Amino acid sequence: MRTHDLLLVTVAVVICIIATPTTEGLLNGWYQIPDLNAPGVQEIATWAVAEHARQASDGLQLKRVVSGMEQTVSGTNWKLRLDAVNGDGKEAMYIAEVYDQPWTHTRILASFRPAQ
Repeated sequence: MRTHDLLLVTVAVVICIIATPTTEGLLNGWYQIPDLNAPGVQEIATWAVAEHARQASDGLQLKRVVSGMEQTVSGTNWKLRLDAVNGDGKEAMYIAEVYDQPWTHTRILASFRPAQ
């Protein structure tokens, strides 16, 4: 009987561990992006800088993604800290916020501003 009880307790503990959501890297639904060089991250960053450059006509080009967070909603919200260089060779940090919903071909540059 004790072996049976021990087995039930073990199974219950395992189920609880598996069913408990992790909050590692979680901040109000936002997760740190672990691999800033992942193709999807680079695509969003490149698009954000190009879209800003198109709107502002400032010739800004992406140098690298410094950090970023993502939030899964009906699509994905991205907050990226970017190192970019303008047409005059001046380098600066920016924060880009992008909403992306691939299945509807929707991508919006919600915000693009100098980092503080």
